[in-house]
Amino acid sequence: MSTQNVLVEQTAPLVLKQPDQLQVAILGFGTVGRSVARILSEGRVPRLELAYVFNRNVEEKRVSWTAASVHWTQSIDEVLESDADVVIEAIGGVEPAKQWVTALLQSGRSVVTANKQLIARYGPELSRIAHQHGCQLLFGASVAGGVPIITALEQGLAGDEIQSVCGILNGTCNYILSRVEEGQSFAVALQQAQELGFAEADPTDDIAGYDTRAKLVILARVALHAELSLNEISCTPISSVAPVDFEYASELGCTIRQIGHVELNDDRCLAAVEPMVVRKESPLARARGCENVVLSEGKFGGITAFSGAGAGGNATAVAVISDLLALTREASAPIHRRSRVLEVSADCVAPYYLRFVVKDRPGIVASIAAILASFEINVDAVFQKPGHAKEKLPFVITVEPCSNAKVQAAMEQVSQCEFLVEPPLRLRIFGH
Repeated sequence: MSTQNVLVEQTAPLVLKQPDQLQVAILGFGTVGRSVARILSEGRVPRLELAYVFNRNVEEKRVSWTAASVHWTQSIDEVLESDADVVIEAIGGVEPAKQWVTALLQSGRSVVTANKQLIARYGPELSRIAHQHGCQLLFGASVAGGVPIITALEQGLAGDEIQSVCGILNGTCNYILSRVEEGQSFAVALQQAQELGFAEADPTDDIAGYDTRAKLVILARVALHAELSLNEISCTPISSVAPVDFEYASELGCTIRQIGHVELNDDRCLAAVEPMVVRKESPLARARGCENVVLSEGKFGGITAFSGAGAGGNATAVAVISDLLALTREASAPIHRRSRVLEVSADCVAPYYLRFVVKDRPGIVASIAAILASFEINVDAVFQKPGHAKEKLPFVITVEPCSNAKVQAAMEQVSQCEFLVEPPLRLRIFGH
């Protein structure tokens, strides 16, 4: 599908002229909604008053530490018809969130959300509705939790021409890979993440990269003024990464992290979400546990790094409160942006890490090297650590920079070789 140079107007909405006190409603009283309510209820945030809490089976959610004046309801119509000035959407998912947010914006009330899937899919549409009705849609909490990356890109780096954005955008995956790096199997690390509440019972969105993909779409829109289709961004799960890969990565002076990366390349974007080999001196390599790290690269300012807590109710609530405070500031002129709808490709040129597990015999390396050569891929180095059984022997080949398409095609051919014990692993060696 060719979508090059198609222009879509994305309009940042007007800031409302605010009364002395803003009445705040919260949709959803889960981890994030509860943390936001706690901050508002402590009375330390000026001009913001918690007035409504909506949740299904609301009586099971009611707490004693909110003001007696707070109205608790399980009727969304009560919130839609209320006098709330601004509404925090914390229910997650696409529907009914989209329907409710649309209705609120059409009524002239601003909405603050941390809903990455909603903003990734419908952000421009909802922003236009907000502008048409003189209110705001703010979503600073939708990417990287408490890391103020959206504000930084929109304001702090507004004078630069951002060319690429990359980062560790999923705390669950970073936690799991950190445990695998310590020697745990992927299955054990995932189970531990679930027991600690870092991973859902169904962790597919995190493990497969879909959560990071949604955040990458938002970052591309804000930083690169590029509209990307979610379904066109390649995602590779982290589930094939094993402790032995960290051992070999360490031999290269590297570690492994799940990275979302988007880069302008003429009239298209190079974008992908995948586990990558990252050099240890990179800020990306230093992320531990649920920490998020985002790197932006500008034409004039170079690389800027942002890091902090990327998940959890309190960290995300801080970003939500920051958006609420932005609504209380003086009115500003509307900003009109034009975002190009760009074709997405994963076919970047980079060096690659290739791990094979084989039943050892003479000539295996030569056979693989011959296949790589047939695709014009040059071998850089071969690594084989001692101490592994000959029946299940892991070794690594690194190759010089080449296109992703060539490496993928070569690995498909190698996969047919009868000496392989398990499918080969292909990891891009990331430059930052």
